Amino acid sequence: MSKEVGLVIIGTEILSGKREDRHFLRSRQQLARRGYGVAWCLIVPDTRDILLTQLRWAMAQSVPFFSFGGLGATPDDLTRDGAAAAAGVTLSRHAEAEALIRQQFGAEAEPVRVRMADLPVGARLIPNPVNNVPGFSVGNGYFFPGFPQMAEPMSDWVLEQHFPPLVADIEARVLLPSAREGNLVPLMESFCAAHPDIRFSSLPSLTATGPQVELGVAGQEAPVQVAIRDLKARLNLMGLEVQDL
Repeated sequence: MSKEVGLVIIGTEILSGKREDRHFLRSRQQLARRGYGVAWCLIVPDTRDILLTQLRWAMAQSVPFFSFGGLGATPDDLTRDGAAAAAGVTLSRHAEAEALIRQQFGAEAEPVRVRMADLPVGARLIPNPVNNVPGFSVGNGYFFPGFPQMAEPMSDWVLEQHFPPLVADIEARVLLPSAREGNLVPLMESFCAAHPDIRFSSLPSLTATGPQVELGVAGQEAPVQVAIRDLKARLNLMGLEVQDL
Protein backbone atom coordinates (compact mmCIF):
# COMPACT_ATOMS: atom_id res chain seq x y z
CA MET A 1 0.00 0.00 0.00
CA SER A 2 1.11 3.55 -0.72
CA LYS A 3 2.54 5.50 2.20
CA GLU A 4 1.06 8.71 0.80
CA VAL A 5 -2.40 10.05 -0.03
CA GLY A 6 -3.38 12.77 -2.50
CA LEU A 7 -5.86 15.53 -1.67
CA VAL A 8 -8.44 17.18 -3.92
CA ILE A 9 -10.11 20.22 -2.36
CA ILE A 10 -13.08 21.43 -4.39
CA GLY A 11 -14.69 24.83 -4.18
CA THR A 12 -14.60 28.09 -6.10
CA GLU A 13 -15.19 29.82 -2.76
CA ILE A 14 -11.71 28.77 -1.62
CA LEU A 15 -10.00 30.11 -4.73
CA SER A 16 -11.96 33.37 -4.50
CA GLY A 17 -11.10 33.84 -0.83
CA LYS A 18 -14.70 33.68 0.40
CA ARG A 19 -13.83 30.61 2.45
CA GLU A 20 -10.56 29.52 4.00
CA ASP A 21 -9.52 25.93 3.42
CA ARG A 22 -9.49 23.75 6.51
CA HIS A 23 -8.96 20.38 4.86
CA PHE A 24 -5.26 20.42 3.99
CA LEU A 25 -3.80 21.00 7.45
CA ARG A 26 -6.32 18.71 9.15
CA SER A 27 -5.74 15.92 6.62
CA ARG A 28 -1.97 16.22 6.86
CA GLN A 29 -2.12 15.90 10.64
CA GLN A 30 -4.68 13.09 10.45
CA LEU A 31 -2.58 11.10 7.99
CA ALA A 32 0.63 11.70 9.92
CA ARG A 33 -0.88 10.16 13.05
CA ARG A 34 -1.12 6.88 11.12
CA GLY A 35 2.28 7.17 9.44
CA TYR A 36 1.11 8.49 6.05
CA GLY A 37 2.12 11.62 4.16
CA VAL A 38 0.47 13.91 1.61
CA ALA A 39 1.57 13.02 -1.92
CA TRP A 40 0.05 16.07 -3.63
CA CYS A 41 -2.80 18.54 -3.23
CA LEU A 42 -5.13 20.11 -5.82
CA ILE A 43 -7.52 23.00 -5.20
CA VAL A 44 -10.16 22.88 -7.91
CA PRO A 45 -13.04 25.25 -8.77
CA ASP A 46 -16.66 24.21 -9.21
CA THR A 47 -16.17 24.19 -12.98
CA ARG A 48 -17.22 21.04 -14.79
CA ASP A 49 -14.41 20.66 -17.32
CA ILE A 50 -11.62 21.57 -14.89
CA LEU A 51 -13.02 19.29 -12.20
CA LEU A 52 -13.34 16.37 -14.61
CA THR A 53 -9.79 16.87 -15.91
CA GLN A 54 -8.33 16.92 -12.42
CA LEU A 55 -10.35 13.94 -11.18
CA ARG A 56 -9.26 11.93 -14.21
CA TRP A 57 -5.66 12.83 -13.41
CA ALA A 58 -6.11 11.86 -9.75
CA MET A 59 -7.68 8.52 -10.65
CA ALA A 60 -4.76 7.76 -12.96
CA GLN A 61 -2.22 8.13 -10.14
CA SER A 62 -0.79 5.21 -8.18
CA VAL A 63 -1.75 6.66 -4.79
CA PRO A 64 -5.22 6.87 -3.24
CA PHE A 65 -6.74 10.31 -2.79
CA PHE A 66 -9.26 12.07 -0.57
CA SER A 67 -11.65 14.54 -2.21
CA PHE A 68 -13.54 17.20 -0.25
CA GLY A 69 -16.57 19.17 -1.41
CA GLY A 70 -19.22 19.27 -4.10
CA LEU A 71 -21.42 16.39 -2.90
CA GLY A 72 -24.59 18.39 -2.33
CA ALA A 73 -27.64 18.75 -4.56
CA THR A 74 -27.24 22.35 -5.78
CA PRO A 75 -26.30 23.17 -9.39
CA ASP A 76 -22.69 23.94 -8.43
CA ASP A 77 -22.22 20.55 -6.72
CA LEU A 78 -20.54 18.65 -9.54
CA THR A 79 -18.35 16.12 -7.77
CA ARG A 80 -20.62 13.07 -7.94
CA ASP A 81 -21.09 13.51 -11.68
CA GLY A 82 -17.40 14.29 -12.19
CA ALA A 83 -16.29 11.26 -10.20
CA ALA A 84 -18.52 8.99 -12.27
CA ALA A 85 -17.24 10.41 -15.55
CA ALA A 86 -13.62 10.21 -14.38
CA ALA A 87 -14.13 6.57 -13.38
CA GLY A 88 -15.77 5.77 -16.73
CA VAL A 89 -19.16 4.88 -15.27
CA THR A 90 -22.58 6.50 -15.00
CA LEU A 91 -24.52 7.85 -12.05
CA SER A 92 -27.17 5.58 -10.60
CA ARG A 93 -29.50 5.78 -7.61
CA HIS A 94 -27.77 3.90 -4.76
CA ALA A 95 -30.47 2.05 -2.82
CA GLU A 96 -28.71 2.08 0.55
CA ALA A 97 -27.77 5.75 0.25
CA GLU A 98 -31.35 6.59 -0.70
CA ALA A 99 -32.68 4.70 2.33
CA LEU A 100 -30.32 6.60 4.65
CA ILE A 101 -31.36 9.96 3.21
CA ARG A 102 -35.07 9.14 3.45
CA GLN A 103 -34.60 7.93 7.02
CA GLN A 104 -32.84 11.17 7.93
CA PHE A 105 -35.13 13.67 6.20
CA GLY A 106 -38.46 11.90 5.82
CA ALA A 107 -40.82 13.73 3.47
CA GLU A 108 -38.23 16.49 3.04
CA ALA A 109 -35.97 14.06 1.18
CA GLU A 110 -38.01 14.80 -1.95
CA PRO A 111 -37.49 16.30 -4.41
CA VAL A 112 -33.92 17.55 -3.87
CA ARG A 113 -32.04 15.81 -1.05
CA VAL A 114 -32.62 12.34 -2.48
CA ARG A 115 -30.49 13.33 -5.47
CA MET A 116 -27.45 12.95 -3.21
CA ALA A 117 -28.04 9.19 -3.48
CA ASP A 118 -27.15 9.34 -7.20
CA LEU A 119 -23.64 7.92 -7.09
CA PRO A 120 -21.14 6.40 -9.54
CA VAL A 121 -22.05 2.82 -10.39
CA GLY A 122 -20.10 0.51 -8.10
CA ALA A 123 -19.51 3.18 -5.44
CA ARG A 124 -18.97 2.05 -1.86
CA LEU A 125 -20.56 4.12 0.90
CA ILE A 126 -18.70 6.09 3.57
CA PRO A 127 -20.90 6.61 6.65
CA ASN A 128 -21.65 10.16 7.77
CA PRO A 129 -22.30 10.31 11.53
CA VAL A 130 -23.47 13.93 11.39
CA ASN A 131 -26.49 13.80 9.07
CA ASN A 132 -26.41 10.28 7.56
CA VAL A 133 -25.87 11.53 3.99
CA PRO A 134 -23.02 9.21 2.99
CA GLY A 135 -19.87 9.92 1.10
CA PHE A 136 -18.52 7.29 -1.24
CA SER A 137 -15.42 5.74 -2.73
CA VAL A 138 -14.84 4.79 -6.34
CA GLY A 139 -11.58 3.69 -7.92
CA ASN A 140 -8.73 5.04 -5.81
CA GLY A 141 -10.77 8.05 -4.63
CA TYR A 142 -12.60 8.66 -1.37
CA PHE A 143 -15.17 11.46 -1.56
CA PHE A 144 -16.29 13.53 1.43
CA PRO A 145 -18.53 16.58 1.94
CA GLY A 146 -16.94 19.99 2.12
CA PHE A 147 -18.09 20.54 5.71
CA PRO A 148 -15.05 19.86 7.94
CA GLN A 149 -17.36 18.78 10.77
CA MET A 150 -18.52 15.91 8.54
CA ALA A 151 -15.33 15.25 6.62
CA GLU A 152 -13.17 14.67 9.68
CA PRO A 153 -15.09 11.77 11.27
CA MET A 154 -15.78 10.29 7.83
CA SER A 155 -12.12 10.32 6.82
CA ASP A 156 -11.22 8.94 10.26
CA TRP A 157 -13.51 6.00 9.48
CA VAL A 158 -11.87 5.47 6.08
CA LEU A 159 -8.41 5.49 7.64
CA GLU A 160 -9.46 3.01 10.30
CA GLN A 161 -11.02 0.69 7.74
CA HIS A 162 -8.57 0.89 4.84
CA PHE A 163 -5.24 2.39 5.98
CA PRO A 164 -3.41 0.28 8.56
CA PRO A 165 -1.00 2.23 10.77
CA LEU A 166 2.53 2.44 9.41
CA VAL A 167 5.86 3.06 11.06
CA ALA A 168 6.17 6.79 10.60
CA ASP A 169 9.10 8.24 8.69
CA ILE A 170 11.51 10.47 10.55
CA GLU A 171 13.28 13.61 9.38
CA ALA A 172 16.69 15.00 10.29
CA ARG A 173 17.55 18.62 9.45
CA VAL A 174 20.59 20.86 9.61
CA LEU A 175 20.98 24.60 9.23
CA LEU A 176 23.87 26.15 7.31
CA PRO A 177 24.25 29.81 8.36
CA SER A 178 25.67 32.09 5.66
CA ALA A 179 25.56 29.31 3.05
CA ARG A 180 24.27 29.90 -0.48
CA GLU A 181 22.16 27.17 -2.04
CA GLY A 182 23.73 27.50 -5.48
CA ASN A 183 27.16 26.65 -4.11
CA LEU A 184 25.82 23.39 -2.67
CA VAL A 185 24.24 21.88 -5.78
CA PRO A 186 27.16 19.55 -6.70
CA LEU A 187 27.23 18.25 -3.13
CA MET A 188 23.45 17.76 -3.16
CA GLU A 189 23.57 15.82 -6.42
CA SER A 190 26.31 13.44 -5.29
CA PHE A 191 24.66 13.00 -1.89
CA CYS A 192 21.25 12.15 -3.38
CA ALA A 193 22.85 9.67 -5.78
CA ALA A 194 24.51 7.95 -2.81
CA HIS A 195 21.24 7.76 -0.81
CA PRO A 196 18.37 6.93 -3.19
CA ASP A 197 16.24 5.51 -0.36
CA ILE A 198 15.75 8.84 1.43
CA ARG A 199 13.92 12.06 0.54
CA PHE A 200 16.10 15.14 0.39
CA SER A 201 15.03 18.78 0.74
CA SER A 202 16.76 22.14 0.50
CA LEU A 203 15.12 25.32 1.83
CA PRO A 204 17.09 28.54 1.29
CA SER A 205 16.12 31.76 3.04
CA LEU A 206 17.33 35.30 3.55
CA THR A 207 17.74 36.68 7.06
CA ALA A 208 18.83 40.01 8.46
CA THR A 209 22.39 38.67 8.61
CA GLY A 210 22.43 37.14 5.13
CA PRO A 211 21.54 33.90 3.33
CA GLN A 212 21.17 30.52 4.96
CA VAL A 213 20.12 27.04 3.87
CA GLU A 214 18.20 24.34 5.71
CA LEU A 215 18.83 20.79 4.48
CA GLY A 216 16.67 17.82 5.40
CA VAL A 217 16.61 14.07 4.89
CA ALA A 218 13.51 11.97 5.54
CA GLY A 219 12.59 8.29 5.44
CA GLN A 220 12.86 5.24 7.64
CA GLU A 221 15.01 5.68 10.73
CA ALA A 222 18.01 3.51 9.84
CA PRO A 223 18.76 4.97 6.39
CA VAL A 224 18.06 8.50 7.66
CA GLN A 225 20.63 8.12 10.43
CA VAL A 226 23.22 6.89 7.92
CA ALA A 227 22.37 9.66 5.47
CA ILE A 228 22.50 12.55 7.95
CA ARG A 229 25.92 11.45 9.20
CA ASP A 230 27.18 11.35 5.63
CA LEU A 231 25.64 14.73 4.85
CA LYS A 232 27.30 16.37 7.85
CA ALA A 233 30.65 14.85 6.91
CA ARG A 234 30.39 16.21 3.36
CA LEU A 235 29.43 19.67 4.64
CA ASN A 236 32.29 19.68 7.14
CA LEU A 237 34.72 18.89 4.33
CA MET A 238 33.52 22.07 2.62
CA GLY A 239 34.33 24.03 5.78
CA LEU A 240 30.70 25.00 6.41
CA GLU A 241 29.17 25.69 9.80
CA VAL A 242 26.53 23.02 10.49
CA GLN A 243 23.83 23.38 13.14
CA ASP A 244 21.44 20.58 14.09
CA LEU A 245 17.74 21.46 14.06
